[in-house]
Amino acid sequence: MHSFLLRGNAVLTFALTVLAVACVLASLTDTLHSSKPEVNVEILSVDAFGRNPGGNDEVVLTLHISADLQSVFTWNTKQLFVFLAAEYESSKNVLNQISIWDSIIQSKEDAKIQRRTRNKYSFVDQGSNLRGKDFNLTLHWNIMPVTGAMFSEKRVLTGFRLPKNYM
Repeated sequence: MHSFLLRGNAVLTFALTVLAVACVLASLTDTLHSSKPEVNVEILSVDAFGRNPGGNDEVVLTLHISADLQSVFTWNTKQLFVFLAAEYESSKNVLNQISIWDSIIQSKEDAKIQRRTRNKYSFVDQGSNLRGKDFNLTLHWNIMPVTGAMFSEKRVLTGFRLPKNYM
């Protein structure tokens, strides 16, 4: 006869093995999921463009952010962390990334974004490299699952340019 402890150990080991297999299968369903998000960002106006007291270029933009991220959600999605980054090149850095807006989306129903907003965070360059600069706006979203690995996706929107003169 097996003791009570040996039987308890066998049941607990089996239960943990089943749970681990279920978590792996749940993660696999997320990797096989394909989403088709729609993203559009427009710059409605450049509200301010000049040098801040530290001598660095600073820009204030009014944006219209339109995105439908509902197709990103699955049964295993806990929430999305969404952020908009301005990306440009300079003589000092191959890639400069500045996060100018973010949001946490906790349900599929809230995943349709229609926002007219100013940049939430400062768009500041280290120096005076922004006059006449071409830049991209990239909408990133991090998919945080209930269980499994976190995934990141993005959509790059090109063709934006800052004014050549301060305002």
